Amino acid sequence: MLETHVIETGPNPGTSIIVLHGLGADGYDFVPICGELDLKTLGAVRFVFPHAPERPVTINGGYVMRAWYDILGTDLVKREDEAGLRESLRQISELIAGERQRGIPAARIVLVGFSQGCAMALMTALRYPERLAGAVGLSGYLPLAATTSAERSAANADLPIFMAHGTQDPVVVPARGTASRDALRALGHEVEWHDYPMPHSVCMEEIEDLNAWLLKQLA
Repeated sequence: MLETHVIETGPNPGTSIIVLHGLGADGYDFVPICGELDLKTLGAVRFVFPHAPERPVTINGGYVMRAWYDILGTDLVKREDEAGLRESLRQISELIAGERQRGIPAARIVLVGFSQGCAMALMTALRYPERLAGAVGLSGYLPLAATTSAERSAANADLPIFMAHGTQDPVVVPARGTASRDALRALGHEVEWHDYPMPHSVCMEEIEDLNAWLLKQLA
């Protein structure tokens, strides 16, 4: 099981939001950002911040860092670390199952991810066998896109998705995000899309838009 940092906004939470960090960061990275969300009307919320395993990352000269999967080169489509992606898919699915065992219905669980975490949030949510509340992809893309249609779970075939991207992102170029958005819409998903004049980061307007989307999905 992945190591996690957990924050509960009150006793007996009825909603879980699992937040997946980006390459080289850890679970603590998004704690301040989630602290900006105002979800009081939902009751108590459990935020789960897992730490990705440490592994060598090829594009960074084999340097060992926290990563959900290896980045083999600048082409994020033709050279994907399928084995690493699928191992993280298994581990994140175990986290969701753990929340289920703690009494949170699947329909009250949201997967949120930034960059590499975005890739894992989208990949995992679409394949999870029980209907989730939604998936959030920030500054990232849909991995293993060619297998998504065949591997999607019927339960999440119309999963609502929030995606946001910086128009000045040099790490995951905006075209990669919009291509993923279009692929998901072509599969029938309702994708709420936002872009912002920022690099590979998060901005306050984005947090406000995400806040509104979460309240709508979890109301």
